[in-house]
Amino acid sequence: MLSKILNINKAIEAVTGRTDSFFLKDIDQNRTLLEEEIKEKSILVIGGAGTIGSNFIKAILSIANPGKLIVVDTNENGLTELVRDLRSSSGYYIPSDLRTYPMNFSDKVFEKLFLAEGPFDIVANFAAHKHVRSEKDIYSIEAMIDNNVFKAKQLLDLLVSHPPKHFFCVSTDKAANPVNIMGASKKLMEDVIMTYSDKLKITTARFANVAFSNGSLPAGFIERLFKQQPLSCPIDVKRFFVSPIESGQICMMACLLGKTSDVFFPKLDAEKDLKPFTIIAHELLNQMGMTVELCDTEEQAKERAAKLSADSCFYPVYFFESDTSGEKPYEEFFTDDEVLDTSSFISLGIVKDIKKRNPFEINQLFENLKTVFDDEHTAKENIVTILSNYLGNFDHIERGKQLDSKM
Repeated sequence: MLSKILNINKAIEAVTGRTDSFFLKDIDQNRTLLEEEIKEKSILVIGGAGTIGSNFIKAILSIANPGKLIVVDTNENGLTELVRDLRSSSGYYIPSDLRTYPMNFSDKVFEKLFLAEGPFDIVANFAAHKHVRSEKDIYSIEAMIDNNVFKAKQLLDLLVSHPPKHFFCVSTDKAANPVNIMGASKKLMEDVIMTYSDKLKITTARFANVAFSNGSLPAGFIERLFKQQPLSCPIDVKRFFVSPIESGQICMMACLLGKTSDVFFPKLDAEKDLKPFTIIAHELLNQMGMTVELCDTEEQAKERAAKLSADSCFYPVYFFESDTSGEKPYEEFFTDDEVLDTSSFISLGIVKDIKKRNPFEINQLFENLKTVFDDEHTAKENIVTILSNYLGNFDHIERGKQLDSKM
């Protein structure tokens, strides 16, 4: 089927609508400062095997040669591919001291590594649960909040003893007016890290969906095509998209050019840059010389996919109205009551002066969450109530159906 070869770079350009990086002018204008902050510096990247973390590393290494680069991730295969990718590419300054470690950043061995190899000039954390589908039940919710929130605080307590010059922790556009527990957990993460912003220089970024990132719906389209399975997506959901390269660049600039407590976001235009997933399905198939064949049900789509041949010109696709929990029909990067700086950069905006929560208030929230998690009778609704009471603007969308029930 895929003798009709798909060019992934062309596919990314089709989704983003750009052939050059959205952030190129800001990088060029700040290249000297970026070089100064990277050259010969000691860098630790947590979660560096994922799409955003690995492209952060590539953005860094495309500017200057650090003295040391240590990458930690639980994905051993991903770390292997990262090194192979870097060493098989041109245009990167690869430090002589480049090391990768398959480990969890909350483990004791990570603390040993940090204390022995530090202090670091730059620490960037990309380890996170990022999928809306991760709120399926109480077990997945506890794992998500543990990773996105509790472990983030544990890391910050370690960093305070050996503070880096720059600390970056990735957030999400879904933290602005969250409607799902993943977005709420990342907003809580923002609140937690900002309580340390007087002890460390801390920045974060809310940005668009990364086109064809690991586990994303567009990446799933490619998997479906390789396996000759139908494409499926909601017809009423729109998202902003950046390329994998752009995702690393915005994080690099937020990390190195931001001031403490800054939250960066791309200045994308809702009128022209919000795209429905259906457009991506059409563009992918068009690039392969094929046309969408609309199906009425999942079963019909699967039946037609089973009959595909190498010379098929139509490909079965099932579009549906979104009916799962936590799905927001559109994305946004900031709330109405947040203070914005839209003049410091051409392509980037900054949320400034985010309200700092009282550490006592956050500690009390942590205790409430841990108490609920320890209760064997806890339900998802209990967590939603706690987060809603704390965040205020958490308007959870519950429909009683999860994404795992979809193709």
